[in-house]
Amino acid sequence: MNSITGTLSHNSVKAGKQRKGMDKIIGDTAGIGRASLSEASLPVVVRDLSKRYGAVTAVDRIDFSLYPASTVALLGGNGAGKTTTIAMLLGLVMPTSGEVKVFGADMSTNRGAVAHRINFQSPYVDLPMRLTVRQNLTVYAGLYGVANATERIAYIAEDLQIEPLLDRPTGKLSAGQKTRVGLAKALLNAPELLLLDEPTASLDPDTADWIRGKLRTYAQERGATLLIASHNMAEVERLADRVILLNAGRIIEDETPSRLIETYGQETLEDVFLDVVRGRVKQAAPERKAS
Repeated sequence: MNSITGTLSHNSVKAGKQRKGMDKIIGDTAGIGRASLSEASLPVVVRDLSKRYGAVTAVDRIDFSLYPASTVALLGGNGAGKTTTIAMLLGLVMPTSGEVKVFGADMSTNRGAVAHRINFQSPYVDLPMRLTVRQNLTVYAGLYGVANATERIAYIAEDLQIEPLLDRPTGKLSAGQKTRVGLAKALLNAPELLLLDEPTASLDPDTADWIRGKLRTYAQERGATLLIASHNMAEVERLADRVILLNAGRIIEDETPSRLIETYGQETLEDVFLDVVRGRVKQAAPERKAS
């Protein structure tokens, strides 16, 4: 066994132990015990999930669950498996093995049963360029079965301050404007599970900070679960109450941001991320006894 394989194997076992601890932490924080939650009530349950493309294993037998009203960051370097994992959560990519259940529905066979309860935003997925912003939002409102679509679009446009953009062709928007419009699309159906890929990409620092506040408020008021893939570690520290860290398609860490920083003996989550992706894995701190 080489050093890299040995490190990944050790960390994967450690991540499994961490998930058990996270289950208790999240359940206690939400005021509910894990035993009281049925699988059908959980936003996401992933079991032994893998995806292979020929000889390349993009995702390698990962397991995790997401709990109601939690915000979780899915982190990893380029090629770690984040995008493939999100695509399987959405039912857009079929697993090679294992399963993904969203609110109890198997996303490989029964995605339509829960599609209205979830949504997704990524600055790397363009809306139809020739349609105006209003036309795009109207089309997506119809696809998601949004009642009173006109009123809902007006509310979202005002809330996200994109009213001046509504009658402009989507293809004529700046990158930052497209990011805000993409978020508006993602919030149209008031999803209970919101998957976000780089939610503040291309935004100036002030607007990005404002959007983070909007997301935090939405999650709190809606009781929604957010899964965020981001390379902005300061953003993750601000928004996430849990971090799932992927490396070479495997989960090697599953912890709170503060616990990860403590375990790696660093000052910021970005320093932890750099340690992991560069192979500078620290000796884990001794397990703390439960109080």
